[in-house]
Amino acid sequence: MFTALKPDGPLKDVSNSPKPPIRLLFIEDSENDVLLLLQRFRNAGYAPIYRQVASEVDMRNALEQERWDLILCDHNLPGFSAQAALRLTQELALDLPFIIVSGVMQEDDAIAAMRAGAHDYLSKNKLDRLVPAVERELREVCNRREKRFAEQTLRQSEARLRALTDNIPGVVFQMGYSTDGMLGFQYLSEAATMLFGISAEELTGSSAGWMTWLLDDDLPGFVDAAALSADNLSTLNWEGRIQLPTGEQKWINLRSSPRLSEANEVVWEGVMWNITHSKRVEADLRESRSQLAALSNHLQRIKEDERERIARDVHDVLGGTLVAMKFEMSLLESKLESDPIQARDRTRNVGRMVDDAIATVGRVTRELRPGILKDFGLAAAIESQGEDFAQRTGIACNILCTDHDLDPDYDTALAFFRVFQEALTNVSKHARATAVNVRLMQEGDEVVLEIADNGCGLGVSDLQKPRSFGLRGIRERLSSLGGRLDLSPVEPSGMRLILHSPLRPAHAEEHPNDNWSHPR
Repeated sequence: MFTALKPDGPLKDVSNSPKPPIRLLFIEDSENDVLLLLQRFRNAGYAPIYRQVASEVDMRNALEQERWDLILCDHNLPGFSAQAALRLTQELALDLPFIIVSGVMQEDDAIAAMRAGAHDYLSKNKLDRLVPAVERELREVCNRREKRFAEQTLRQSEARLRALTDNIPGVVFQMGYSTDGMLGFQYLSEAATMLFGISAEELTGSSAGWMTWLLDDDLPGFVDAAALSADNLSTLNWEGRIQLPTGEQKWINLRSSPRLSEANEVVWEGVMWNITHSKRVEADLRESRSQLAALSNHLQRIKEDERERIARDVHDVLGGTLVAMKFEMSLLESKLESDPIQARDRTRNVGRMVDDAIATVGRVTRELRPGILKDFGLAAAIESQGEDFAQRTGIACNILCTDHDLDPDYDTALAFFRVFQEALTNVSKHARATAVNVRLMQEGDEVVLEIADNGCGLGVSDLQKPRSFGLRGIRERLSSLGGRLDLSPVEPSGMRLILHSPLRPAHAEEHPNDNWSHPR
């Protein structure tokens, strides 16, 4: 039998009721029994809203259409039973208190129903326990719902935390002392796989799995830092090196905060970062600074050596020439009248000395400031420098300038000229060569200078010397212009340097004497 949803008597003002309203679903074929049960609730201060059903179809409709607080079910109805009603409730996954209220029910049937999921069994002849049992079950279902809500909230929080930790570049961890006194991970985020090459599950709970990777030089520092952090409950901030089973070394930074667990044990929670790249950059920066300082000292020595050479040229060559000129002039003065023939010889000697002095002054001046470079261009400057080199050292210098009209900008021309000077100096000092072949040409949109000698060449060890400042300086000079330096051996012996740089046309103001002819 089905009755429409109705209150027990006139609806009361819920806000003024001593107890909240209660929604009851009766599975009962006797309306008198329903009224009897409703009276019990009314006497307890409830204002029940109810529905009475007596078949599986009506019960399903009621459960799907309305929200209920409680199901009160008779044991055995015509064509329906408490066991069938209980199965339907479970099928719909409804967490509702299910209490069987029956006039006649065997104890074995009651036990079977309780095992099947019924929450309580009451006799219609003894309803004193009805309201207390209902209130107890309502409290239990409220507790279960709160527990499910708390578990769902916890799962959501864990999912959010997992999403955060999995997307942090560093490894989020929890760490504590194990029974062997080692520090092991109790939790690791998925980023551990990227850092260690091993899954977080394999490392969790294993102390030897990672502390054995710490380098011997760094392990004592980590142990001491952890002990100090544990004693003072202060932040643990440590960085050091690990060597993975693959042989790869990495720098890590470990920063965490300690706390006491419920077992009064120190637990660290924090983040571990891979700082290998920054450490390498830092080491490269230190090395660059060291090389820069060494290069600066080297350049200073070169400058002092150059000053010493110029002073020697001025003192030994020019100074000696001037002293000899003075001596010859004195002799000439004494022979002017007494020995005209000898006076003419002395005059010729003075002329030759003046020529030598002029040549020395010109050579020193050109080396200090290559005016010919600015006045006549790179090709003329290289030809002039090659001639001076051959005269000074006796080493043949064969120069081929395929295009005397090649006119790079002054910065490029000056860089090529200075490199050419340095290359010739190195040939005279180290190569033990008898000839140097030089070619200046244009290839595409590049200006190219090739310098090759027939000397002893350079070995691999020579090229890898940490203080090989000459080649390093040449590379740096060309790199600043967007160019490069190529090195290759010459068969059967010797070395070839090829300088490349983008060809940038010179500005008009760089050549104030463009109308002059090039010296040949």
